[in-house]
Amino acid sequence: ARRGPARPDAFLGGRAPAGSFCTGFYARLYWKARTSRVKPVTSSIAAALFVLAFGAVSGAAEYRSVKGEVVAPSCTVDDAGGPARESPAARTMRCARRGVPMAIQTSDGLFFVEGDYAANNNAKLLDFVAKTVVAKGTVTDRDGKTMINVAAMMVAR
Repeated sequence: ARRGPARPDAFLGGRAPAGSFCTGFYARLYWKARTSRVKPVTSSIAAALFVLAFGAVSGAAEYRSVKGEVVAPSCTVDDAGGPARESPAARTMRCARRGVPMAIQTSDGLFFVEGDYAANNNAKLLDFVAKTVVAKGTVTDRDGKTMINVAAMMVAR
């Protein structure tokens, strides 16, 4: 049994005048849509994948506040280049001045500082080194590290 109209203008019942616009492009479009074998489920799956893909990207960054101590996680006694008996705070300050990546150590883990506070060898961050701070900014996960682009920072009370 044949499904759909036999020819593109058959849906009009042959009532359209010859050469009219209805028997041309739009009639063929309508006929293709009626006889198409594409399942509507395919477009639903494509729409769902689109939403999932862009939903994951847009939900990756969030603005939040973190409280913790400003540290230099990659800085050891050998890296600092100072005396062996130097205090941890002085060693962290020495590393921060050299431009070593800095982080905020919280109970949730390390938040590596990026953006304006990490620019110019941590120039804006030097006042907060080895102190407990509250930082507000955009938190993202990149390459297995949690990064924070700090918008504002102040010493915690």
